[in-house]
Amino acid sequence: MEADETDEAAVTRELAEETGLCVTVGRLVGHVERPATNGVFLIFDYECQVTSGVLRAGDDASDVAWVDRATLDTLPTTDGLVEALSEWNCLPRA
Repeated sequence: MEADETDEAAVTRELAEETGLCVTVGRLVGHVERPATNGVFLIFDYECQVTSGVLRAGDDASDVAWVDRATLDTLPTTDGLVEALSEWNCLPRA
């Protein structure tokens, strides 16, 4: 996040930069903590509605895709991601 940036503004900016999508930010669905070199990262996840843009991989990703649950189950994911999405009732539909 940038200094004095709200969560909504940060989510909107980051999604545009990293995916090419413009979104309307909705409710907070959950949060996780991940270890970092000097402490922990607090990650807050929000529901978002795409309003425009074309999905593309940002400079820190090699690929990007919309996937259903069956496809997600075949992909490598960060430890704890599927469990968190399941707990928050945010897994993609089958």
